[in-house]
Amino acid sequence: MPLRRITTLALALSATAATLTAVPGAAAARTPETLRWKPCAEEQQEPAEKAKDAKDSKGSKDAKDGEDAEGGKGAEMPELPPLECATLDVPLDYADPGGRQIEIAVSRLASEKPERRRGVLVTNPGGPGIGGLGYPAVLAASGLPQEVRDAYDLIGFDPRGVGRSTPVSCGLTQEQQGRGNFPAWADTPGDVVREAGRARQIAERCAASPSAPLLPHIGTADVARDMDRIRAALGEERVSYLGASYGTQLGTAYASLFPGRGDRIVLDSNLGPGGYDHRAMRLFGRGLEDRFPDFAAYVAARPEYGLGTTPRQVRATYQELARRLEREPVQGWDAAAFRGNTFDRLYVDANMPELAKIWQALDTGGPVPEQPPFPGLEALMSARFAVICGDSPWPRTIREYQRDVRADSRRYPLLGGSTANIGPCAYWPRSWVKEPVRVDDQGPSNILLVQNERDPGTPLAGAKALRRALGDRAVLVTADQGGHGVYPFGVNGCANEAVTTYLTTGQRPARDLACAAEPAE
Repeated sequence: MPLRRITTLALALSATAATLTAVPGAAAARTPETLRWKPCAEEQQEPAEKAKDAKDSKGSKDAKDGEDAEGGKGAEMPELPPLECATLDVPLDYADPGGRQIEIAVSRLASEKPERRRGVLVTNPGGPGIGGLGYPAVLAASGLPQEVRDAYDLIGFDPRGVGRSTPVSCGLTQEQQGRGNFPAWADTPGDVVREAGRARQIAERCAASPSAPLLPHIGTADVARDMDRIRAALGEERVSYLGASYGTQLGTAYASLFPGRGDRIVLDSNLGPGGYDHRAMRLFGRGLEDRFPDFAAYVAARPEYGLGTTPRQVRATYQELARRLEREPVQGWDAAAFRGNTFDRLYVDANMPELAKIWQALDTGGPVPEQPPFPGLEALMSARFAVICGDSPWPRTIREYQRDVRADSRRYPLLGGSTANIGPCAYWPRSWVKEPVRVDDQGPSNILLVQNERDPGTPLAGAKALRRALGDRAVLVTADQGGHGVYPFGVNGCANEAVTTYLTTGQRPARDLACAAEPAE
């Protein structure tokens, strides 16, 4: 989840998954050969008030309540359907499969039409650091077509290090948590030097934590191997997959490591072939540049906000507000919070009215909405650092980050050099860093990429790069709309239908498909 302020998707899923514990006394699986399903805790069967409240506080692409993820009108979010839960033991270190074992929490929403069931659909909502145990229920309640629910048992799981699976913690301080997961704003070489001290402290804190023996084994390749253990425990020869955001990196890793065990693979809102690496972090600046014109046009068409009557004026207002808040924060909002929350809320069209009101309040001195506390932030950030810092090598010298900050400050002035700045990955223990999973065109042609053209978190450039790397294995469907996430939460019927058709019939578009813009209903 590529945000300075973690998006509300994490809030909703964390709140939902927090209730997904097995009923006391329910036996959990202890071998990779079987899963023993039991009803999840009764609290999970109640209306998803926690998840809905979290969504309402900032908006989420993964829940509907009045307006859907991309701004279309929808009915109030229904109750989440009940799930079944189990646990599965897997090796902490796959190089030592007989050594220490850890637990993976798994959930299932079974097809109610056995005669139509064709297999299982493993799901992942993104992250890294976000649990996916409740995601099948969220998908079902948020418009996943009935024909897909009939065709598959929907499978969710908390990745290792996260949630109800064996967790990790770096013991991050409140101050370290409060800074979020984007580095500080940077314009000058001195900004990078100042941030380096904080970055080093976080890496050292992780290395000295009680979770240190686990942290080298929380990466994407490890989770992909866990997915294959889940497949085996389900008794399936092959599995289909639906993953969003960071879930595209996980799905790509599974398709690369186990090419013969994937059935129909859908990757939504795509990272590039390098996954969540240093290049992907820098691309967030491009993502905001791609997405911002949608918001500028929205505000310019509504002069009552007083933020500009042309897109150029709205952009100038953004820069002026950032400069003012840099000099003097307002009601606890500094420039970093302003930029980060602008980036965050532009994941979802339905958030634009609220974002405009925040800008207006900061501009005029009116009351600014309080930011809700984030449950489980320390654990989320710890797992997140373990994954992104361990999945691939990051630059190790301050000079390299100074060079990137200088370039991105000019290239992407809305976020400046923030996401090019130095972070804990520069100081991650070298022995914890693995070789990236190789992504190429070797394997079956069974991958469908789906992507918004103006996605701030996973920009279109990354999807195109992944498409090139996968070659004939993949087909790319793009939707002329903004925001993060296409299926099934968006309003573009062309893109949604392409995914549903593939999952239910196995038919992909014959070639890459560009879906035209469609108005919200």
